[in-house]
Amino acid sequence: MDSYKIRITKQTKEHLALIRDYIALELKEPTIAKKMLELLKMEMYSLETMPHRVKCIDEQPWHDLGFRKIQLKNYYIYFWIDENKNEVQIIAIIYAKRDQTKQLEKL
Repeated sequence: MDSYKIRITKQTKEHLALIRDYIALELKEPTIAKKMLELLKMEMYSLETMPHRVKCIDEQPWHDLGFRKIQLKNYYIYFWIDENKNEVQIIAIIYAKRDQTKQLEKL
């Protein structure tokens, strides 16, 4: 079974910081913020093995680009698989209740 390297993009790191700050500062729940980040990271690193278990998203043109998503609580983790480098690139984490198409257009 192949093992894939996980690459977290700069944009995804910014998303993680925004999620952390929102939960910790706006909702005043720093403990929950820490746990949420741990869960998100754990889910991202679960893609080291068998990332193809997640199907490509239906929306175009992202489907043709090989974008995939997994849901964790109220967030979608978007990624694509770079077979040439044996890497999974995590490209975004988006709040599930947002307009996903609009958010994907910003990528």
